[in-house]
Amino acid sequence: MSSTLLHLRIPFSFFLLPVYFFSLGISPNFTERGILWTLLIVHLLLYPASNGYNSYFDKDEKSIGGLKNPPPVNKSLYYVSLLFDFGAVLLAWWKISFLFATMILIYGLVSKAYSHPMIRLKKYPILGWLTVGIFQGFFAFLMCYIGINNYEIENLLHARILIPAALTSVMLLGNYPMTQVYQHEEDAKHGDKTMSMMLGVRGTFIFVQVVFALAAAGFVLYFNSFYDSRLSYAFLIALAPVVLFFMIWFFQVWRNPVNANHSRTMWLNFISATCLNAFFVYFFFTTSNIGQYL
Repeated sequence: MSSTLLHLRIPFSFFLLPVYFFSLGISPNFTERGILWTLLIVHLLLYPASNGYNSYFDKDEKSIGGLKNPPPVNKSLYYVSLLFDFGAVLLAWWKISFLFATMILIYGLVSKAYSHPMIRLKKYPILGWLTVGIFQGFFAFLMCYIGINNYEIENLLHARILIPAALTSVMLLGNYPMTQVYQHEEDAKHGDKTMSMMLGVRGTFIFVQVVFALAAAGFVLYFNSFYDSRLSYAFLIALAPVVLFFMIWFFQVWRNPVNANHSRTMWLNFISATCLNAFFVYFFFTTSNIGQYL
């Protein structure tokens, strides 16, 4: 059972929290119930279910996201991941709405298509990259927005919602190849060809720099257009530690590609998630004016 719990990688959900907090930051109809249940359902049930299902079919022997030394998987991981998925859908329907439950179900099905050997989107570099970027970004943003506000689908059809959802995807499309950069050997053993494998180790770093710069420019334009330029400055300040760590690591990898390892990848993810979580929590307090009641 300890192996199963480890492979659910619940702490790894921290790296996806910025999507939730960004969605919360633009939410006009949030309630304590919506905030709490959306957070619990998505981050403690849905994402761990996806992690566990992916681990079960990958059966990785070397480092994966959130686990430096993954233990062998067993059948209980498969059943527990399905149980978590079922619990996420059931709670989403019971505590929030049918639409939210439907979006939870769709996310779960796509994550299974990404991993299951009969479909395994993971083995197609561009399709797998787009699937993760769109569903962990754009779709997850809208899913959280629906859960937090308990809205219907027509409430999503506004530029002030669709633009930040799209920006979230751009950020993730830039970040995702970095999570694959140390796994080339393991992925090749499974017959998968990831985006990072297609780009190469050095090419992955160059690609990420370009996409990340585009994403940052998009966020600055968004904050300037819909909010205040002070948020743009705060966003860039929040990204500074991420950029500094990335550039130091980039020069190390350029000299010796062996430096593209699990440890540095996890540090980049941790620094990025911490800085973005802090910024989006600040964004929420700024836009909601909730701070004046505390």
